[in-house]
Amino acid sequence: MFFELIRNRRSVRVFKNKPIEPEKIEALKEAALRSPSSRSINPWEFIFTTDKNIIEKLSKSKPHGSSFLKTASLAVTIIADPEKCDVWIEDSSIASIYIQLACESLDLKSCWCQIRKREHNENLEAETYVKDILNIPANYRVLSIIGAGYPDSLPKGHDNSYVKNQIQKIHLDKF
Repeated sequence: MFFELIRNRRSVRVFKNKPIEPEKIEALKEAALRSPSSRSINPWEFIFTTDKNIIEKLSKSKPHGSSFLKTASLAVTIIADPEKCDVWIEDSSIASIYIQLACESLDLKSCWCQIRKREHNENLEAETYVKDILNIPANYRVLSIIGAGYPDSLPKGHDNSYVKNQIQKIHLDKF
């Protein structure tokens, strides 16, 4: 089951105008909360957004790479309190991919939108822009936004040549 999931998962940037059922959103919440965390500190928190007006604003977070959110039925913003854990970035990244894999298992598609260390424009960081839209407290950091929904078209997963062409990146015992 897991290998079928990762073989078929692809980032999708155009979604149907179809809401995600509440039970699927609840399952995505559970997946986020079950994601591993260093020393079980769980510094992450999640903002689940279905309001199309807010998602439209989030789609303008960066000049490149956030516009796909406009068609998403759900935007999950992954935030964390860096004072709680020195590996908040790693923990939040794991939670982000858990959400994406959960989407795949629910017949949804998703795409990661990097926010941390990105610019909204030359005068404003994307993180500050997102914090303002979502009323995120100053002490929190914004890692990413996962856009999710029903795909407008279904891309095929990578075939076996994808792995074969990268096999040289696997090392045994030593580099």
